Amino acid sequence: MTIPELEAIGIVKRYGAVLANDHIDLSVESGEIHAVMGENGAGKSTLMSILYGLQPPDEGRILLRGVETRFGSALDAIAAGMGMVHQAFKLFASLTVWENIVFGAEPARTVFIDRGKARREVAELAARHGLGVDPDAKVGALSVGVRQRVEILKALYRRARILILDEPTAVLTPQERDGLFAVMRRLAADGRTILLVTHKLNEVMAITDRVTVLRDAKVVARMKTRETTAGEIIRAMTGRNVDLQNDRGAGAPGAPLLEVASLTIGSPGGRPLVDGAAFAVRAGEIVGLAGVAGNGQNELVEALVGLRRLDAGEVRIAGASVGEADVAGHRAAGLAYIPEDRASVGAALGADAADNFAMGFQRDPPLSRSGWLDPGAMAARARALIDKFGVRIASEHALASSLSGGNLQKMVVARELSHAAPVLVAEQPTRGVDIGATEFIHGQLVAERDKGHAVLLVSAELSEILALSDRILVMYEGRILADVPRARASEEALGLLMAGRTAIS
Repeated sequence: MTIPELEAIGIVKRYGAVLANDHIDLSVESGEIHAVMGENGAGKSTLMSILYGLQPPDEGRILLRGVETRFGSALDAIAAGMGMVHQAFKLFASLTVWENIVFGAEPARTVFIDRGKARREVAELAARHGLGVDPDAKVGALSVGVRQRVEILKALYRRARILILDEPTAVLTPQERDGLFAVMRRLAADGRTILLVTHKLNEVMAITDRVTVLRDAKVVARMKTRETTAGEIIRAMTGRNVDLQNDRGAGAPGAPLLEVASLTIGSPGGRPLVDGAAFAVRAGEIVGLAGVAGNGQNELVEALVGLRRLDAGEVRIAGASVGEADVAGHRAAGLAYIPEDRASVGAALGADAADNFAMGFQRDPPLSRSGWLDPGAMAARARALIDKFGVRIASEHALASSLSGGNLQKMVVARELSHAAPVLVAEQPTRGVDIGATEFIHGQLVAERDKGHAVLLVSAELSEILALSDRILVMYEGRILADVPRARASEEALGLLMAGRTAIS
């Protein structure tokens, strides 16, 4: 009988009264790509943190190749042959590729770093695993896909036999995703073990050998991927059927509600961050905005919502020019905004949920009476939205900082969709949320459209853009490169446009 490369036996983790992991068993074979799936709050992140030595279990054992192991820190896990590529990369932008990869484990000649040997080792490692990188390139100048390769090489340089990949395709183009899959297959064929944490079912079906599903802190299913279906995995995760591909019908576009003309945002001594963007989003339509991260989408959205001043051009919301207005002015003109950065921009982590749900409504009845906030009304509103959007939180009085990333996202989405504003800018609205919540949020965005509102959907998920959009804008190097009707759009065609190709067949 083959000894598993990694085993977790009876893992238990509690945070006060919350049971995050409830006697979880996990077994992963050498050379296997193994997915760990579950809804937000199911216990995936806690389990990965325990496996990687970021926190200890309250109960249970971890075995590496049959030997019980206890990690006091991530350094212990790394020394034992573990590696983890986090969703938020842990790289130094000002250093080169080789400097990032060898950092903390530099080859030395007497008391000095042997730079030549370090560069050679990085180049040889990259070539051996098909991870094409320039060892001398500054990390800050690299695309997201190449930075991810650097993260993987960091782990391989430290001789990692087990790799934990946390949402590894969140910001990749389809072509970069396929390149990552090829790398994962080569690593598995070389005997490496890969734990894949993701919400993307199509990727799980395409790349993995087995799937372990968590629900409510427990393991509820173990499946061989080739012997199951996406529907069965969803039912295991949620306890019900979920349809993310249903036909939502076409919108009935009316007059423009969001108008952008010649919008330009400069960059000191270089190409403009946004270069003459011009488009409109009409009442009753969802317009998707696609592009590889770093091509101006963030700066464009910041200008649209009042977080960044324009160098040139105009923005109009429901007919009113707001180019010189601040965030409050954009709000007053009729704009709601789901930000990409839910923690820094979308929420006040030090405030409780009731306060966060009240933001933007605090000056108006029923939350405000004669200039005074009504705590009872605020609490009632929070409870209603918590229930409607399925936010997992102890109570409306719990701090926003106590929420998981996915549940914090649900809170922000719930608040913004309740504004009933004529224009909604939704930036990565389902990033980090589970499949059931994704289905619900998609339905809410379509409902906004069907109310006659204008929705600009900014997403790194092409499947999401294709599922919801009536038209799709593609942004490349600060410019709107294409405006594609949904009927002519495909993942492959959009991926080419995102890489700078100027026409599709």
